[in-house]
Amino acid sequence: MRVSVITFPGSNCDHDAKEAFAFYGHNSRLIWHKDKDLQNPDLVVLPGGFSYGDYLRCGAIARFSPIVEEVMAFAKRGGLILGICNGFQILTECGLLPGTLLPNIGLNFICQHQYIRVENPDTPFTHQISEGTTLDIPIAHKEGNYFCSEDTLKELKDNNQIVFRYCDKKGNITAQANPNGSLENIAGICNKSRRILGMMPHPERAATPYVNSNDGGKIFAALESYFNLH
Repeated sequence: MRVSVITFPGSNCDHDAKEAFAFYGHNSRLIWHKDKDLQNPDLVVLPGGFSYGDYLRCGAIARFSPIVEEVMAFAKRGGLILGICNGFQILTECGLLPGTLLPNIGLNFICQHQYIRVENPDTPFTHQISEGTTLDIPIAHKEGNYFCSEDTLKELKDNNQIVFRYCDKKGNITAQANPNGSLENIAGICNKSRRILGMMPHPERAATPYVNSNDGGKIFAALESYFNLH
C-alpha cells in the first residue's frame, strides 16, 4: 500500500506514522504542506501535532494549506484518508467529517494510555476487528472533546459512523472512562462511505512490539487486510 503522510509546520507525529506504516511493509513517504502532489497514494494520513501552532483553532489554518486542496480532491475521488488527533481536527475543519473538537473538560492537556472500544467493524480501518473489541491506544491532546448537533449525532448513529468510543478496560462505556468530555464518549468517526476516518487516539504510538501496547497495530493490520482484498 502506498501511504502519503502530510507534514505541516508543527506536525510532530508525521515521522511516527510514516515509520509505523513502514514497519508493516507499506511504501510510506512524507508530503510537505506546500506541495501539490500527493504522489498517487492508496491512503493519505493527516498526522497528529500542532499544525501552524494551532492558531485561531486547531486545524483552522491547515484547512487552507495547498496540499489540503489535493486531499479534498482525493476524498471526492473516494480515496482512503486517516486523520489522527490534529488530523481529525483538520478533517472537521475541511467539512470532510461532521462536528468539531472542543477543549477538553478541565482545559488540561491529557497524555495517557486510553481504552477505546470498536463500535463499527465494517470500515477499512477496523476490517476483521470484532465489534466490541477493546484497544489500549494512547491519547495526547488538549482539544479532543468531540461535539456535534443533535441532528448530526442522530445521523452518525443511523449511519453507523461512530467507529470508536472511550471505554474502561472491560469495554464499558462510562462517564469515568471519558477522558475529555466527548459527546457520548466518541473517540473516532467515519464519513458515510467509511473511507475517511478521524480519531483522537494515536495508533501509531502503539503499533510495534517495542512499546507498552501494540493494539494500534490492529488498525494497521486491518488496513492491510482490507487493501489486499480490494
